[in-house]
Amino acid sequence: MIQHWINMLTVATLGLAAYGLYSAVYGVVDLFRPGSLEAWADLTLIVFGLVLAVSAAFVRVLIPGGLALAIGALLGLEAIAIHNSAHFHGRVLLLPLVVQGAFSALLVLLAYVGERREVGGRS
Repeated sequence: MIQHWINMLTVATLGLAAYGLYSAVYGVVDLFRPGSLEAWADLTLIVFGLVLAVSAAFVRVLIPGGLALAIGALLGLEAIAIHNSAHFHGRVLLLPLVVQGAFSALLVLLAYVGERREVGGRS
């Protein structure tokens, strides 16, 4: 069966870590690019990205509150994405934000279900 090939908790962890590191690296690159976002927006991207990357490890080892920390970082990244959309395009573009939110929700769902299976002993 497919559940033996793919561990949902591992997939969620890798997704959360990749998303967090991507956000942090994007913030660092944008910080030194001419015509970029405000410095506070880039620093916020870096901080929330690093918090998400660290919380991914907490989610994987089932530390209590790890998933809540990841959700908080994801919400922070979504909030700064709204600012960035308005800054870059002069208005808030709905589709990219919905896709980003759906991806975040999928990662949280995978982590939650994976955690339930791991704790329940069905992995």
